Amino acid sequence: MQKHDIQQRSDIELLVNEFYKKVLADETIGYIFNEVAGLNWDEHMPKMYDFWETTLFHSSAYKGNPMQVHLQLHGKEALKKQHFDRWLALFNETVDERFEGEKSQLAKTRALSIATVMQTKIYQQSQQQQ
Repeated sequence: MQKHDIQQRSDIELLVNEFYKKVLADETIGYIFNEVAGLNWDEHMPKMYDFWETTLFHSSAYKGNPMQVHLQLHGKEALKKQHFDRWLALFNETVDERFEGEKSQLAKTRALSIATVMQTKIYQQSQQQQ
């Protein structure tokens, strides 16, 4: 398969769709998405397309607070380092299978940053509640 860089929304949609196929089937984190989060996938997927379009192309498509959503999710099920590590590994794997180039690298860098910030905020919140 010929790889190209992430260039437009259709590339983001492909990336997100392929990534979530892996996530939902994954033994480590699939249950969080399938059972704990109670997601409406028809609503969730367009939000994820918007999120990554905003993240990679500086559009204003995404409206939301992902940190708050994940803090609430952590209240239902403890989100641990191994969950974030697995999420990141699946994301990077999906990017590398489908794409290569500057935006593809940026996507992986931003995913690492997002996972790191979320883990830090969740840890800080947990410490404050003790």
